[in-house]
Amino acid sequence: MFDDPQSPAWNPLLAAAWKARDHAHAPYSRFQVGAALLTEAGTVFAGCNVENAAYPVCLCAERGALSAAVAAGLRPGGLVAAVVVTDVAELTPPCGACRQALIEFAGDLPVLLANRQARQLHRLEKLLPHSFTGSHFR
Repeated sequence: MFDDPQSPAWNPLLAAAWKARDHAHAPYSRFQVGAALLTEAGTVFAGCNVENAAYPVCLCAERGALSAAVAAGLRPGGLVAAVVVTDVAELTPPCGACRQALIEFAGDLPVLLANRQARQLHRLEKLLPHSFTGSHFR
């Protein structure tokens, strides 16, 4: 279902991500990002980037969506798919911090990157090889 970047299964996530992107607070970079996550329960959670004059306290769209999902009860292993959308020509993957946060909830997560013209499908494990996870504590 999520193995084809053109599959209609992505449409609800894309719609949620674009809608969230429209609400991004990016007065400094003007780089608006939207993200959406699908849980095993079929719920879609969206987020947008929220910038701050003190850049280290900015929040990426992916972690915003993840925070909403966790607040609603998401637990590790509960993510099914992720989407990241921007309006720039080059498709934009999650940053390293977002990759690390997402891998806590789904290692082999399909991640669709999209803009208005193109889509590209990745797997989170390929975007973050040799990740540090809870298994390292055992």
